[in-house]
Order: sequence, then C-alpha cells, then structure tokens
Amino acid sequence: MSRLFPHTAYAEDQPLPHVVLATHVLYRGFQAGALVGSLVPLPLMLFRRLSAPLPTVMLRSAGVGSIVGTSLLTLGLVGRMWGREEIEWRDRSWRLLENKGQMEVDTWSAIGTVAGGILGSGGWRGRLGGAGLGSLAGVAGYMGWRYGVKKGKWEEEKL
Repeated sequence: MSRLFPHTAYAEDQPLPHVVLATHVLYRGFQAGALVGSLVPLPLMLFRRLSAPLPTVMLRSAGVGSIVGTSLLTLGLVGRMWGREEIEWRDRSWRLLENKGQMEVDTWSAIGTVAGGILGSGGWRGRLGGAGLGSLAGVAGYMGWRYGVKKGKWEEEKL
C-alpha cells in the first residue's frame, strides 16, 4: 500500500504527509482489531453456545473488531498528532516510506487483505473479517519470507 504514495529524497519535500500517516495508522488499527476481534469468541464459547460454527463466528467477530480497531486508532492518531507542525507529519510519513522493511510488510499485508476479502464470506462482517485476517496472514507470510527464507538479510542495492 505504501508503494502507492510518492516518496521524496528529503522529508521536508514529502507530499501528502497526512494521508500517508493516517493510512498507515488506520490500517494498523484495522489489523489489530481483526486480531483481537477474532479471539473474542474463544473465551465466550466456554460460557455459552455459539450461534454458528466457530470459524464463522471468528470471521464475523474479526470484521467487527476491524471496525473497532480502526475507530480507536483514529482517535489515537488525532490525539497524538493534534497541534503538531507540518514538518512532523512530513517527517513521520517520510520515515515510513523510507523504511524498506515497512514497505515490504505493507506489500505482503495488502496482498493478504485483497485475498482475504475475496475469500471471506458471511456478509459484510465476514468479508471485512476475511480482509483483516488476510492482512495478518500477509504479515505472517512476510515474516516467513524475510526472516525464514532470507534469514533477515537484504540484498545489496546496485547503483
């Protein structure tokens, strides 16, 4: 997702800093909410009977959790960045786009989000839950690729 934004050589010149930072933070809220939301049915099933099979309930719960997570981090972003200078927005967004690891994990998680959204079922909650859990699967795939296959090493850049 971060690859879609323009990136400059200097933080002072970074265009769209509010959009870049907000997209990053809200997407992380979406992921965190999907993770926490998918785990909520596990302790609940000990105390009451679930209305549907556990995977379906977890998927729907992940969808609702993704909305809650995004909403909470919206408030967190506003609280953290309220009154900040424009250069602080530019610097934070530039650092996100400059970080190779962040760019790679964003790519993997975006692919997982699309795949999960397509495979998710059960109405809007199921689709949203599929997208959220797909993004987490993308992050897991990234970690396996970068730290398993590649052993955490980066190829040398050619000039």
